[in-house]
Amino acid sequence: MSDLPVPSVAVVVLVAALWGAAAGALLPRAVYRFAVPAGEAWHARCPGGHPLRGWLGRARCGQCAPRGEGAGGAGDAGSEGDTGREADVTRGDGERATGTSYGTGPVAPAAVTALVCAALAAATGTRPELAVWLLLAPVGVLLAVVDFRVQRLPDPLTLPFAAAALALLGVVALVPEHAGTWTTALLGALALGAGYFALFLVNPAGMGFGDVKLALGAGAVLGWYGWPTVMLGTFAGFLFGALYGGALVVARRAGRGTAIPFGPFLIAGAFAGLLIGAYTA
Repeated sequence: MSDLPVPSVAVVVLVAALWGAAAGALLPRAVYRFAVPAGEAWHARCPGGHPLRGWLGRARCGQCAPRGEGAGGAGDAGSEGDTGREADVTRGDGERATGTSYGTGPVAPAAVTALVCAALAAATGTRPELAVWLLLAPVGVLLAVVDFRVQRLPDPLTLPFAAAALALLGVVALVPEHAGTWTTALLGALALGAGYFALFLVNPAGMGFGDVKLALGAGAVLGWYGWPTVMLGTFAGFLFGALYGGALVVARRAGRGTAIPFGPFLIAGAFAGLLIGAYTA
C-alpha cells in the first residue's frame, strides 16, 4: 500500500465505496437475466411475460400490475412468478401506475459491492492497478450471486472477465508506480486455469467447466502480485468452500455428495488473496 496521509487514504476509500455502491445498484436486472439453469436461454422477459430492456438496472417491470389488479390484463401477467413487491412507475398518459419488482432489490448488491471496493482501495491505495480492481469487482459480485443461485457461471461473464483483467493489467504495467508484474499475471491465469481443468477432468461432477474459465481471471488478478498471492488466494477459495460444505453437512442441509456452487468461494478466495497481496506489495 502506498504511503499516503490518512485523509488521502480516506478519500480514496470513500470514492471507491461510492463507485461500488453505484455499480452494485445496477446489478439486480443482470442477476435476474443471468440466473438461469444450465442449458436454458437467458431471461428475456419478466415473470409476467413482458420484454426486458437492457441488462443493467433495477429488477422492476413497469408493465406488471400488482396482484389482484386485472386492468388490461396487466394484473394477470404480473401475478405469475413475481415477488409481489410493488414500485411506482409512470404510464404513458402521465398517471401513476404500480409496477412489480421481479428480483433482488438494489440495496444488498450495492452494499456488498461498496464494501468490496472500499476494502480493495484501502489495501491498494493510489497505485494504478486499483482502477482495474474497481472495474472488475462488480463483475465478480455478479458472478458470485448468479452461481450461488443457479450453479452456473455464464460464459459472457467469465471469459470477458479474464480477457479484461489481462488487457487492463497490461495497460497498467506501462504506468509508473504500479506494484505488480503482467508476465506473472498471464502465467498465473494459465497455471490456475490448468489446475482447475485438471480437477475438472478428475471429478467433473464436483468441478464445473465454468469454474475453469473463472479460474483464468482469478489467476490473472492474483498473479499480478506474484506466486505467493496465487497460492494464498487458491488455498483460501478451497478453504472457504470446505467450511461452507461442512457447515451444510453439520446443519443437515446437505449430504457428503451434495453439489455446491464453487464460484462464490473461488471469487472470495481471490478477493482475500488480492487484499493481502495488495497490502503487502
